[in-house]
Amino acid sequence: MAAQSGSRFVIFAAIAGNLLIAATKFVAAFFTGSSAMLSEGVHSLVDTGNGGLLLYGLHRAARPPDRQHPFGHGRELYFWSFIVALLVFALGAGVAFYEGVIHILHPEPIENPLVNYVVLGLCMVFEGGSWFVALKEFRRSKGNLGYIQAVRRSKDPSVYTVLFEDSAALLGLGIALAGISAAHYFEQPWMDGAASIGISLILAATAVFLAVESKGLLMGEPALPDVQEAILVIAQADPAVEKANGVLTVHLGPEQIVAGLSLDFVDHLSAADIETCVERLEARLKAEVPEVTAVFVKPQTSGRWHERRRKIEEGSAS
Repeated sequence: MAAQSGSRFVIFAAIAGNLLIAATKFVAAFFTGSSAMLSEGVHSLVDTGNGGLLLYGLHRAARPPDRQHPFGHGRELYFWSFIVALLVFALGAGVAFYEGVIHILHPEPIENPLVNYVVLGLCMVFEGGSWFVALKEFRRSKGNLGYIQAVRRSKDPSVYTVLFEDSAALLGLGIALAGISAAHYFEQPWMDGAASIGISLILAATAVFLAVESKGLLMGEPALPDVQEAILVIAQADPAVEKANGVLTVHLGPEQIVAGLSLDFVDHLSAADIETCVERLEARLKAEVPEVTAVFVKPQTSGRWHERRRKIEEGSAS
């Protein structure tokens, strides 16, 4: 719950910042005729809508299990994160590229360039504030991991999606500033359009990266190794378990894990003893690894477990 509260705060900060930025950019684009500024306005408007979609995804993912979704709705967040990536590509990058091409083919002089410089400076302040909030939350959650490694291992796309969008926005602002300055200084209006195309390339690269990460989560990623190890330690400690062979896990949401345990029970246990053992394991896992929301136990010898694992690994290799 604390993680979701942090995610919501980051998203609300991004929405507020992007609304102010989008309005400012559109006003500047209207008065100056800058292609790069118009592209940046569209980018900020798309980012605002994306923040709303991430909030909607968090809301939908928090719904309890029902008859149609017995394991809950956690993957709703992953779905809407994927939609956000598509929108960044289709709307953000697509519109910016189109505007850039149009202004290269039909260049128009930028009017009142000073307005653009003031607006870009204000936008960098607004965007920098939103970026700092997202960065602070992401650094808190990533621990000692590197940034890319933390994104790869993260099961919560809401914070790093905002961080990458804001980072792309700051880079875009820098390119817009360079393009507008060059167009004004060299009296070459087409450079403004070229800056718009540069912005589109940054947005496209960001969108592809976010889409790949969201796809992996939608397909189903396993729990982190330390979580799997904790599950096995708890299972092995039960007196009715001879050997905890292994565990298969899948994330249905940032804090929703389904675990399948392969256990070799002590000989001569009755069905009632095994049922009691499973209840003990579920209670202890709920207390010590609360993100595990469902546990399935398969009585299995160690040899059979390793044989099935070997087949899975062979299938992955092929």
